[in-house]
Amino acid sequence: MAAAITPIVMPKWGLSMKEGTVNAWLVDEGAEISVGMPILDVETDKIANAVEAPDAGTLRRKVAGVGDVLPVKALLGVLASAEVSDAEIDAYIAAYETPADDGGEEEAGPAYQYADVDGIRVRYARKGDAGQAVLFLHGFGGDLDNWLFNLDALADAYTVVALDLPGHGQTSPRLAGTTLAEMAGFVARFLDAAGIDAAHVVGHSMGGGIAAQLAVDAPQRVLSVALVSPAGMGDEINNGYTEGFVSAQSRRELKPVVELLFANPELVSRQMLDDLLRYKRLDGVQESLAALGDSLFAQGRQREQPGRRLADTGKRTLVVWGAQDRIIPSAHAQNAPAGATVKVFDDAGHMSQMEKASDFNALLRKHLAG
Repeated sequence: MAAAITPIVMPKWGLSMKEGTVNAWLVDEGAEISVGMPILDVETDKIANAVEAPDAGTLRRKVAGVGDVLPVKALLGVLASAEVSDAEIDAYIAAYETPADDGGEEEAGPAYQYADVDGIRVRYARKGDAGQAVLFLHGFGGDLDNWLFNLDALADAYTVVALDLPGHGQTSPRLAGTTLAEMAGFVARFLDAAGIDAAHVVGHSMGGGIAAQLAVDAPQRVLSVALVSPAGMGDEINNGYTEGFVSAQSRRELKPVVELLFANPELVSRQMLDDLLRYKRLDGVQESLAALGDSLFAQGRQREQPGRRLADTGKRTLVVWGAQDRIIPSAHAQNAPAGATVKVFDDAGHMSQMEKASDFNALLRKHLAG
């Protein structure tokens, strides 16, 4: 009968996650659960988000309590049909042992790798070793953890690579240029260093502009393009965000700026703000971000718009936006090339790859499969 019991466990969001804090249960015991349904809210050192149901069934038992801090893969709750007795559930919970969080990383190599490109030390993550490569490019002020809900979803079928762009994350805090063309050239040389001839390129915000530029400038390196709230597909951009991000010096100043990224500002955790402030205080970061913002987004206008030239490349294109995007208007999705798959999520903001992770991952898998 144990086979009829489905555990709900602490997920592993991102390569560095070790534990999470249970913030709230979103359903009651006895509730009928469908696949992908949000069950409880968990906060990590990166972000707060909902844990979604891995399977359908009845929520028979809440094991974790609000406020509990638990390791990855710890038992949070139990799904089971009515035929399973309370005694069987009690026995299952008593016998459950949290697996060691090796996640296969021993065989897959270290969580993070580093490459030297043009004298810049680049941090990147590489997961999976099957099929074609998928390259993820983050946005202005972000890092590879902007994809923490997406990488594992593809690693079973693809070689998944995400990097910190120059001046971002744990890559050297100096730029490889301040134009999309210069950054796309850098990404092409990173692909050389990583031993990747061609990749499906997935870009968010500024990274979307870089992805589109790479498809225009080096189409032989790009198998397909997926863009999330991309720069480079229209004129307007909220430079109150980019300038506010650069100038913020405290948690109080940074919080309202970062909240602009999400339809639900509660996703912004205290730890997220502290990590961003720590990054911004690294030598050279403030100057690099200011130069990049001035070059690309001065006066709230996008200087370069390679997204409008994607039709010329003939690349299969997916464009995803949040209708509540307060950084780059979702109306820019109308400029997607003819034949592109376009999806606008009503209840997401600028970070729909996080806010609508399951739906986005399903869209992306379908796009990659052609």
